Amino acid sequence: MSMPRLMTAMVTPYNDNLEVDYSKAQELAEYLCDNGTEGIVVSGTTGESPVLSFEEKLGLFTAVVNRVGERVPVWGGTGSNNTKQSVELSRQAEKCGVDGIMLVAPYYNKPTQEGLYQHFKQIADSVSVPVMLYNVPGRTSSNLLPSTVARLAEIENIVAIKEASGNMDQVSEIKKLVSDKMIIYSGDDSLTLPLMALGAHGVVSIASHLVGKDIRQMIEAFQKGAIEEALDIHLKLFPLFKGLFVTTNPVPLKEALNLLGKKVGGFRLPLSPAGEEEKTFLRDLLKSYDMIK
Repeated sequence: MSMPRLMTAMVTPYNDNLEVDYSKAQELAEYLCDNGTEGIVVSGTTGESPVLSFEEKLGLFTAVVNRVGERVPVWGGTGSNNTKQSVELSRQAEKCGVDGIMLVAPYYNKPTQEGLYQHFKQIADSVSVPVMLYNVPGRTSSNLLPSTVARLAEIENIVAIKEASGNMDQVSEIKKLVSDKMIIYSGDDSLTLPLMALGAHGVVSIASHLVGKDIRQMIEAFQKGAIEEALDIHLKLFPLFKGLFVTTNPVPLKEALNLLGKKVGGFRLPLSPAGEEEKTFLRDLLKSYDMIK
């Protein structure tokens, strides 16, 4: 399968009772497809995966596949810190029709590199769909090292890694070790362009909820060798990329979408709404890009 360059880690919309709003999720997926997104990841960190039930995740996978599955690949976030449960969710996700699964490195229990390898291998072996690893040490407290990534790249259906360690040398090391066996995605919007210079394929983005067409244009400019054009777009978007982390993701992103009238709802605890200062900052940020008056 050809892998998209711009994938969006989609937020999970809730209604006023903080129940998952499946029809709003379908609408949002359609909106993303109309605005530059070439692939969607459902129930990742940005989709508040830690607070979604097994059934809610499967409901989201099904809803999004049914609505946009013929337009773009839909990937399901099925990783957790419990290998057995991840295997079960991944198998069920495959039955829902997802095109692939994304597996975050197990958080909290701090496995060794061997534990990480066995965790990912066991899940990958349990499904036939492609697998994307997701390394985000700032969230998980464990770092999936390049040598372990290289071992995992030997497993046939492990085809990609979303790298959000923020460590450029680590990405260089992964690229050197895996060559073309595995696709590297930036896990941070602000690092997409620099990582593409190191051989990354694209990005699993959050800012694409707001500026998908611009990010797509930046990637395409880089692809055709128009480096200065790509850099201009990157620098224009940079304040937005950073501003969406004024507090914990996905809080600023959801607040921004609500300000734009997308009505994606609130947050399940332990996440809480942005404070007044943060909301003012986000409003000003959106105004600076002429997204709101």
